[in-house]
Amino acid sequence: MTENTPPAGTKDRVVLAYSGGLDTSVAIGWIGERTGAEVIAVAVDVGQGGEDLEVVRQRALDCGAVEAYVADARDEFAEEYCMPALRANALYMDSYPLVSALSRPVIVKHLVKAARQFGAGTVAHGCTGKGNDQVRFEVGITSLAPDLKCIAPVRDLALTRDVAIEYANKHKLPIETTKHNPFSIDQNVWGRAIETGFLEDIWNEPTKDVYSYTDDPTYPPLPDEVVLTFKEGIPVAIDGRPVTPLQAIQEMNRRAGAQGIGRIDIVEDRLVGIKSREVYEAPGAMALVAAHKELENVTIEREQARFKKTVGQRWTELVYDGQWFSPLKRSLDAFVDDTQRYVSGEIRMVLHGGRATVTGRRSEQSLYDFNLATYDTGDAYDQSQAKGFIEIFGLTTKLSAARDVKFGNGVSFGEGSLSAR
Repeated sequence: MTENTPPAGTKDRVVLAYSGGLDTSVAIGWIGERTGAEVIAVAVDVGQGGEDLEVVRQRALDCGAVEAYVADARDEFAEEYCMPALRANALYMDSYPLVSALSRPVIVKHLVKAARQFGAGTVAHGCTGKGNDQVRFEVGITSLAPDLKCIAPVRDLALTRDVAIEYANKHKLPIETTKHNPFSIDQNVWGRAIETGFLEDIWNEPTKDVYSYTDDPTYPPLPDEVVLTFKEGIPVAIDGRPVTPLQAIQEMNRRAGAQGIGRIDIVEDRLVGIKSREVYEAPGAMALVAAHKELENVTIEREQARFKKTVGQRWTELVYDGQWFSPLKRSLDAFVDDTQRYVSGEIRMVLHGGRATVTGRRSEQSLYDFNLATYDTGDAYDQSQAKGFIEIFGLTTKLSAARDVKFGNGVSFGEGSLSAR
């Protein structure tokens, strides 16, 4: 018998990504009825808040799961997923800090681990057929365990919300079926994603009840000055107090959130080909990314910094598209890691009225040389070298322009042009 093969005579087993809510609670029995398999519920805490893991575990068992696997993955998520995103300055479409996309691979990792532990051959998730997450889950699962099959009860087994409510009431499942939230919400320690409902009309302005992690920036408290200490691109202290990655995110969520920082409202290009209106709040993530970017400006060489922007964008797209475990993502990780060798030092920021503004930088690894930058007495920059540099730097353009003139393709300075006046 192999590790993922149940004993002879037993039923097939399905591992289900379990949130503790209505849909996944109903899915336990629904999957059993339609596939004949036993269900193992897997709940992973990535800082989403809500109920205690033991409460979630017991509900899964009460709803018919034969086993319930729970994992407190908050530190793991912060250290192994959020920090690489921070070092890459990962912002999809220059806006979205990959709130949901980052949590999927850590959940996938625990789903596969549970499948191996309990001898399951199939993994189930609660995604629909219209979103990105179905891709992230299934590509991630098959990247780690190509032998595992994937199913989605909502997409593959016709488990709609009205069916779920009817099923829960009929079987008297211990789950709330009457509460109605107009939004679809996904949250973790890195941020919060809100969609659907009246937000699907892209002319509608988000109402105050959309937000939870951030306060209204229109009426902020007094400015909050914070000093963030980084070591090789990772925050290690706040105002001189040592912090873990999880603690850094949590404290910046609280402090930046109080100032209304990190509200994002975009029409996003989904992987599946449609545009979707998404509202996010990520106060800690956005403040940390702003600080990290500025420290890189001080410590990373110019050409390396330029190329890192290209690498960071591609890294972000891969993670958004569910390719966390891909060979290219792994190769880009190596580049990003190398760039962070000297990204150590302190950034002072003022948090106020929806903005995180850098007001100071300090690093022993800084490439900023005051004696080269100053215009005052003591300037160490030899300005006499500039003339020769300009001649060489512009030589190719000068030769090209001369050829254009020779063959009648020079720039025209006709009447009415700025140069002709």
